[in-house]
Amino acid sequence: MMKELEVIIGLEVHAQISTKTKLFCGCSIDFFGKEANTTVCPICMGHPGTLPVPNALAVKKAALASIAIGCTVQADSHFDRKHYFYPDLPSGFQISQYDFPLALNGEVTFHIPSPSGGEAGGGGKVCRIRRLHLENDAGKLVHRGSVTLCDFNRAGTPLMEIVTEPDLRNAAEAVAFAQELRRILVAVSASEADMFKGMMRFDASISLREIGSDVLNPRSEIKNLNSFKALERALVYEEKRLRDIWEKTGKPLDRNITVGWLDDAGVTRELRDKESADDYRYFPEPDIPPLKFTKADIENLRKELPVLPKTLRDEYRKAGLSDAESAMLLEESALALRFEAIRSKTGDAKRAASIVLTQMTGMLNAAGKTLADAPSVESLLALVAAVDSGEISANKGKEVLEAIIETGKSPNAIISEGGFTQISDTSTLEALVKKAIDANPSAIENYKKGKTAALGAIVGWVMKETKGQANPGAVNEILAKKLAS
Repeated sequence: MMKELEVIIGLEVHAQISTKTKLFCGCSIDFFGKEANTTVCPICMGHPGTLPVPNALAVKKAALASIAIGCTVQADSHFDRKHYFYPDLPSGFQISQYDFPLALNGEVTFHIPSPSGGEAGGGGKVCRIRRLHLENDAGKLVHRGSVTLCDFNRAGTPLMEIVTEPDLRNAAEAVAFAQELRRILVAVSASEADMFKGMMRFDASISLREIGSDVLNPRSEIKNLNSFKALERALVYEEKRLRDIWEKTGKPLDRNITVGWLDDAGVTRELRDKESADDYRYFPEPDIPPLKFTKADIENLRKELPVLPKTLRDEYRKAGLSDAESAMLLEESALALRFEAIRSKTGDAKRAASIVLTQMTGMLNAAGKTLADAPSVESLLALVAAVDSGEISANKGKEVLEAIIETGKSPNAIISEGGFTQISDTSTLEALVKKAIDANPSAIENYKKGKTAALGAIVGWVMKETKGQANPGAVNEILAKKLAS
């Protein structure tokens, strides 16, 4: 009887580094949507006689990312030439790192999402990081019928490749790890990791083995997965395929293979045997000297690290936010920026979460708008100030927020033009309360019989009469005094 099998998964994550120029030349990396082959130069096109010069900011940001995921930045790291025979690498080789990468031996703690949309409890799972190294990206192939065109705008873009140990045991773990890694890279401004623009991609290696064994059997490497959904679907499919193979043959794959994911069809297709280091014919890059980091350099970088997602997650929980709310803030920096500004002003995390995560996002969705259309931090703070000063009520604040989203106008302009200003004048409110008492004798009788809830009709009458502009706290106070006398 065949023993039960377990899944072994490791990832190679390619993330574009957030710089303005390419890794070895001064060409812009702002090429998304631009005409093909317009952001290129002799260096990134691999012309003979040109010399690559490393981008200092790209190196620094990759080192920051390394520290953030617990890796040790190496005192010396070297560039190597990795030989491909692909048409989207103009020079015929990729400048990467092999024997002496930028950083080694880190780990990332991640949490599996719970069915309710938050995160599962416990201390989380850990995936070890084998290495982080630098390399330049290839260009892009555009297939049109029987013709293939080359766009070299992307060629030379700075990448960091993060290689994990085979510590992941199913597709859900792989996705949760990748999502947490993305949060970290974005938090330290090392990468925008915008997968729609191809700024973060995954190669996933998957194999099976009998439970209890520590053997790493031949694996299937799934290339160029460009979304979390694709990563999950591809791994689920390939796991089933490998299980079917084992069931039919009684053994794992007989060799390492490389497969491609066909997203529309939802299947993998075998491309070739998996390449080894020998196939790439690595040798030291002769035109770039080693990168050197002193202990002081690394400590100075460590001081630049912002608060990391793991720490923020713990902080949000202590402040009373749900796991789902914490996940929203960790996932979207635009939400976190607005949340932190309101929390800093009010000292109230729950209120900040309500305004940003419930009211604002709900109104944006209802209006068919995105976070790009969200009110600015300044607008939200001005709105909070108007509520806190008593200029408008909290309920009117929601209406003003909706108007800001619809019109793009400032809170002050909307309050002034729309007549949202709260009525707090005592004499005006006293007159309104007297009218309300006269207009609701049955409510007063019920109150005298001990039904205190009947006073809601009096307050409601005043609010209706003033179209919600009366200060409800002041109305209740005046009403209580009148009834007591």
